[in-house]
Amino acid sequence: MAKQQLLLIGGTGFIGSAIVESLLQSKEFEVHLMTRSSSRRKENSRQELVQTHLYTDVSEASLKKLFAQLDPNACIINLVGVLHASQAFPYGPEFKVAHIDIVRAIISGMRAHRLQRYIHMSALGADLQGPSMYLRSKGEAELLVKASGLDWTIIRPSVVFGETDNFINMFGKLQRFFPIMPLAGAYVQFQPVSVLDVAEVFKQAILEASTIHQSYDLGGPTVYSLAELIRFAAKRQGISRPVIPLPDWMGYLQALLLEKLPGPTVMSRDNLASMKSPSILDPSLPNAFIETFKISPRPLESLMR
Repeated sequence: MAKQQLLLIGGTGFIGSAIVESLLQSKEFEVHLMTRSSSRRKENSRQELVQTHLYTDVSEASLKKLFAQLDPNACIINLVGVLHASQAFPYGPEFKVAHIDIVRAIISGMRAHRLQRYIHMSALGADLQGPSMYLRSKGEAELLVKASGLDWTIIRPSVVFGETDNFINMFGKLQRFFPIMPLAGAYVQFQPVSVLDVAEVFKQAILEASTIHQSYDLGGPTVYSLAELIRFAAKRQGISRPVIPLPDWMGYLQALLLEKLPGPTVMSRDNLASMKSPSILDPSLPNAFIETFKISPRPLESLMR
């Protein structure tokens, strides 16, 4: 029996690497990976089984060239996403390229080669009318996907944690250098989800036709405030730091300063705007992890084991 061909776009990051690792545990898939450089791929024991396709940009032309090599039943998985962009309305150019233009190119390329199955990574709270550029661009991308005529599935997780994530680890390391932690948005709520559980959802979505034309919100078993997550991050580093909640105006100034500093952006004004919308599940609706995918979601505390 022929293997299911899969093409992951944006599959070299934290979440993408976990999905690839999960897929390679099964003999049902032939995994293809678009990447700018083979050196960016995460190392694991089965990485040699991935067919890598190098590209210079995710343009409609490059996608159509690659899609022409795939079986008509191939599944395209889009994991491309960025967290920061220049200020603009409704969103900055970096969000437009990563969240809108690439989605349009994928849809056009799939139509050109009669590919139908598409799985799209979005974010909990994505909404064209959302409070931040990030959420608005993600929301517009979802509308494009739903109007595409493809056999789509949309996955919308809350903040994703794991051994090598850029959230818990970053804030944990940051607190090693500061005696206190002044924090904007300290009381905003999140429902963190394990990257291993997200990877399992993607695997099941590929295999289950019932997930076509469905959108799934993913959240873990527990709701935390941002302050609680920051304290957990410190505890994981074996330290303890007082968290000092900042009023809104000071939080804005903190975010403005942090986004202007050289190096990786810890927090931006747009991140702060995103936190006007809690990243939690609607408690009146069934939990997709449990009801649809039969997964008992891992708690954040599993990182301590």
